[in-house]
Amino acid sequence: MKYLPRIVDTAINEKMSTFGALLIEGPKWCGKTMTASQHCKSTFNLGDPSQNFSNRTLARTDISLVLKGDKPRLIDEWQEVPPIWDAVRMEVDKSKDKGQFILTGSATPNRKGVLHSGAGRIGRLKMRPMSLYESGDSSGQVSLEALCNGHQDNVFIGDRGLNDIIELIVRGGWPANIGIAAKQAAQVSQDYIQAVIEDDVFSIDGVKRDTSKMLLLLRSLARNESTTATISTLSKDVEASDGAGIHRTTVNEYLDIFKRMYLTDNTPPFSSELRSSTRLKKAEKRHLADTSLACALLRATPEKLLRDLNTLGFLFESLCMRDLRVYAESFDAHLYHYQDYNNDEIDAVIELRDGEWCAFEIKLGANKIDEAANNLLKIQKKLEADTKAKAPKSLCVICGLTNAAYQRKDGVFVVPITALKN
Repeated sequence: MKYLPRIVDTAINEKMSTFGALLIEGPKWCGKTMTASQHCKSTFNLGDPSQNFSNRTLARTDISLVLKGDKPRLIDEWQEVPPIWDAVRMEVDKSKDKGQFILTGSATPNRKGVLHSGAGRIGRLKMRPMSLYESGDSSGQVSLEALCNGHQDNVFIGDRGLNDIIELIVRGGWPANIGIAAKQAAQVSQDYIQAVIEDDVFSIDGVKRDTSKMLLLLRSLARNESTTATISTLSKDVEASDGAGIHRTTVNEYLDIFKRMYLTDNTPPFSSELRSSTRLKKAEKRHLADTSLACALLRATPEKLLRDLNTLGFLFESLCMRDLRVYAESFDAHLYHYQDYNNDEIDAVIELRDGEWCAFEIKLGANKIDEAANNLLKIQKKLEADTKAKAPKSLCVICGLTNAAYQRKDGVFVVPITALKN
């Protein structure tokens, strides 16, 4: 399969010139191994099932053999044999060379068996499913970094229909799904979830759990995509589905497992640099790692989504948040959401390195642009009146169904998600 360049390629080069080793984390199938292999000269795959997982047996027998090979050396799915972490750290300490190893992992193991954090020796980088720009579904005519700094010329993008947006949501950002029909992609996502629940959850720590309850909780997360649903809400939702219910402690345990397997990718609340007298809520906004997973869990076909525009709106927001996160992290910015106790909300907040921040509303239809822009201007005005607060540097509406990127007379930018890049 032809390699499609990823935005993290640049970050990998930078990290490899800084650290002796690099850990690339992220959900299964998001392209970690393929991307890492572009930066390595040799590979050792712990997840290779050939000869009854002989590589895994070899690593447990003589871990030094795993480290031997041309550098940089890729050790794929290292968490299958956790002592590899300390072996890599010690090898880095011995030689002092930069860029010796790349470790990839689709689950975070328990600390048992891993003695050292690797601080200063092993850099870290998180990969996600492909953004629309990486998959070739965004023209890349608008730079998010430039937008955050208040720069964007008016440009015509071209029409993108509702059916096109739905296809992108159902297909998701998995590299192997690029170019295949939504119906096929949906089947792949359903099989993905089943495999993770039935096999990978047990392998993460060897503990058997109630897979039917885990699946119900994942479906609840899909129903609450792009919301700040509480543990209590999720617990009641599961109980409504099967009648037996699920304890809050179990919900927390399962959510931790999903996080460690990178099935979820929540957006934290923004507040640290605001210093406003307005009280802000502290709840995370819930997201699955990719919109295709939510669609698979809800059995949301393109035809069903056309009849349920409310659900489609939440899934579109999730698609945009995925892309905004990928783009923002490439220039060392961070993604948050804003929600205060006066019921004012901002869908996405991007905080830059210098502490400046930018506010984004996300709307599927062009008929909602005025409403979104007015909401941003209202919150900006409120913060400007607050002597303790820092108002946003730039305001923008990310839209699905508009054919141009432009700046309104009131200063708010409007950008189609299918025109955005980092």
